[in-house]
Amino acid sequence: MNPTDRDDEPIVTPVPSPFPTATVDPEVIVEEHDAAPDLPKVNARYIWFMVLAQFGVFMAFITPLAISLSVRVNELAPGREELLGYITGAGALFVMLTAPFMGVWSDRTRTRIGRRRPFMIGGMFVGVISLVVMALAPNVLLLGFGWVLAQWGWGTVLSNLQISTADRLPEEQRGKVAGLTGFATQVAPVFGVILTVGFVGNALLLFLIPGIVGVVLVTLFVALVHEDDSRGLPKDTLTVGGLLRKYLYNPAQYPDFSLNWLGRFLFYFGLTLNTTFTAFFFASRLGVEVTEVAGIIATLGGVGVLAVTAGALGGGFLSDRFRRRKVFVVTGGALMAAGMVLMAISTDLPALIAGSLIVSTGIGMFSAVDQALLLDVLPEKTTDAGRFMGITGFATSIPQSAAPLIASSILLVGVTGDEKNYSLLFFIAAGLVLAGGLVILRIRSVR
Repeated sequence: MNPTDRDDEPIVTPVPSPFPTATVDPEVIVEEHDAAPDLPKVNARYIWFMVLAQFGVFMAFITPLAISLSVRVNELAPGREELLGYITGAGALFVMLTAPFMGVWSDRTRTRIGRRRPFMIGGMFVGVISLVVMALAPNVLLLGFGWVLAQWGWGTVLSNLQISTADRLPEEQRGKVAGLTGFATQVAPVFGVILTVGFVGNALLLFLIPGIVGVVLVTLFVALVHEDDSRGLPKDTLTVGGLLRKYLYNPAQYPDFSLNWLGRFLFYFGLTLNTTFTAFFFASRLGVEVTEVAGIIATLGGVGVLAVTAGALGGGFLSDRFRRRKVFVVTGGALMAAGMVLMAISTDLPALIAGSLIVSTGIGMFSAVDQALLLDVLPEKTTDAGRFMGITGFATSIPQSAAPLIASSILLVGVTGDEKNYSLLFFIAAGLVLAGGLVILRIRSVR
């Protein structure tokens, strides 16, 4: 039997080796981050349970953002949709402040079941509690607290799944796995909306049904995918000052990682502007109530599955096949920008559908290939993968925190009464995602 076909084999940490020449422009000098270790290929069990686990997290975590939170805000504060921006922004701000600490803690955890699995288990418990809190919240303040818990709990699960890919994936499998997980994470909220569309009138089921799916699929990964005992790894003492310094790094030392961070920041800023008010945007353009949008979004999302599949799987697999990352990231950003502009000027359902499908294709391609690119340029993989994945998290959590607050202000520009300026919001979002793709072109160590 091939050793890579057994998931219970101990994983031997290899000696780091230089980047393969096929993936690096010979005319440039590779920056001084960890050279990509010559890791053994992971088997099908690891890949498919990873895909299922991330699908489960996004179904549990993002379905509330797609529809459930909008429904609850509309119930608790009718006509005050800007409160949704404040709620999502507060949750993202909390995660932004805690993510590097959680990553450093994960790196230094020494248990029989490894470094990453304890955080997946704990995160699930917090995540389920958060769903109950949001479902039963009697006011907007408690609803916001529940979302903070959701960001912390499910975000911890997701970050440790992604750190696991940094621990385990060789370069030749990164695009493939990123494509599969990118596809899974994009379609998961669609399935979540479809699954819960009949429960809009029952807040508890609206939140808990996707959560149960998340718990089951993450538990399968935790129970069936082996992770080495980490008790034998070197230990070091970390002071409070040392921990705070882990939140920072020298961008000049890792320029390609920094450029990837900036490109991701711009992309997720634009994406968050585009998606935070999706339910209210559709209701406004189609002249229906917010409670009626769930069915429309579910139908549109079901069609969009094919677009996301094409973008994520096509981009991920082809980036491995041709050993090129940047062209697919830029193409993904350009597609998203084009789709957002079309949606901004749309006044009927066919145009909204066309714009949404283009955006879905771009999201799938950008997010999948950029995840593979991140693993290519991630510094200090063998010792501080969790720390740098946590720092990478700033590139998504800062936009998730700031963008909804800014979006709430953008919606009020140049309008009167109850009108909202969704066109301006979508134009700005398009410019940001396009800029995010263009920044990636400046990365030198990866093609």
